[in-house]
Amino acid sequence: FRSAATKVRDFYAADEIWDAVYAEGDQGLKDAMDLAYLAGQRPADTLKFSTIDLDEDYLWVDQNKTEKKLRIRRHVNGELTGLGLFIEALLERRKLQGVRNSRLITNDSGLRMSWEMLRNRFSEARDKAARKLTADGNADLASKVRQFQFRDIRPKAASEIEDISHASRLLGHSKEEITKRVYRRVGEVVSPTK
Repeated sequence: FRSAATKVRDFYAADEIWDAVYAEGDQGLKDAMDLAYLAGQRPADTLKFSTIDLDEDYLWVDQNKTEKKLRIRRHVNGELTGLGLFIEALLERRKLQGVRNSRLITNDSGLRMSWEMLRNRFSEARDKAARKLTADGNADLASKVRQFQFRDIRPKAASEIEDISHASRLLGHSKEEITKRVYRRVGEVVSPTK
């Protein structure tokens, strides 16, 4: 017995959309967007990451929804990954600001960022970006920016990893089909006839 198939959201946050919203965000929102993208995790899991989830080699993930456990590499072949570089910079910035909270994503006061705080910051940045684009005569891009939701970051991450099996593992999926059907939001790259 299968339940009725639900229509999958089909919005891809292209770089120009991402950049417009990112530019209007405060540091806490930028950190949340970067961590969600680099780790490929859901918003709730992104907000719950803490210093306890870090060791020299990995960001340890215990997904809320599926209870799947992952270790995301901070280094590959002795080099910091994009995630590793982000975490190093984040930890250094926290140290300079005297942030004592163990949560990685905090507000300007160093307090844990709640889902409501994140949603409000994202909405404000998105609306400000859309208004600027409209004022600059770019109504088409402004319209796309207004459709962008924080939850679109995870599919963006999945779509931008070429190897489907790697994307599937990062997202914590047991089947690549789930990643393809629900999270891949860009078409396959193909060559023309000539």
